Amino acid sequence: MKLQLTRPLIFFDLETTGTNIVSDRIVELSYHKLFPDGTSEGRTLRIKPTQWLGGVEVQMHIPDEAAAVHGIHDEDVAACPTFKQLAPQLATVFADGDLAGYNSTYFDIPLLAEEFIRAGQQVDLKNKYCVDAYTIFQRHEPRTLTAAYRFYCGKNLEDAHSADADTMATYEVLMAQMERYDDMPVTVKELSAYLTGDRRMADFAGRILYDAQGKEIFNFGKYKGQRVEDVFRRERGYYSWLLDSEFPEYTKSVFKRVYLSL
Repeated sequence: MKLQLTRPLIFFDLETTGTNIVSDRIVELSYHKLFPDGTSEGRTLRIKPTQWLGGVEVQMHIPDEAAAVHGIHDEDVAACPTFKQLAPQLATVFADGDLAGYNSTYFDIPLLAEEFIRAGQQVDLKNKYCVDAYTIFQRHEPRTLTAAYRFYCGKNLEDAHSADADTMATYEVLMAQMERYDDMPVTVKELSAYLTGDRRMADFAGRILYDAQGKEIFNFGKYKGQRVEDVFRRERGYYSWLLDSEFPEYTKSVFKRVYLSL
């Protein structure tokens, strides 16, 4: 089977300072944008990670354990643009397409959304169809991306954990998966639904879900399973506590939207 596109599909991969979507930052972003006519474009960008300390924006240190994975050190990105500087350009890239990645559902996409929010750039990633080749691989042949590349493409993945190599490997793996499995949907919308099933998330971190009526419900804590709007009506102070706690900015934006609608 071949994947049928009605709009661009953007394969992308991030290298970061760590694995916390709230506190960590992107140091490299690579994308490969596939258009319905079969043409494509792509680019790899190094990004200087920053954080605010004492009211001043400073470069964030890349921990040794992260650098050991992707090989990017502080000095490699010191002269690179920040995400905020690149945000308008990246917003244009991601504006008109759906998303594809490898293990991207719970990390790459949420972290990218956080970076856009911090940069003050309006990009709606939540209402895009998302295809995670890792989820397909888990269902059929649970392995790493390196093993998936070898299994589906018959090649060794050189430069694993570089954003560019991982992005292109993900693209090749998904195309090979489409060819291999006869039960795979052929549109991005259907493929996204096939991978996510009935579990519809209102945020990227999975802290808020939708119930059968399309209402937001908590997926954590003492109010798990209860509607967010019902809890906020009873306990206004809980809303304030949530906003002051360490939740992703996108998750907080959902809380704000529900609260302001009451």
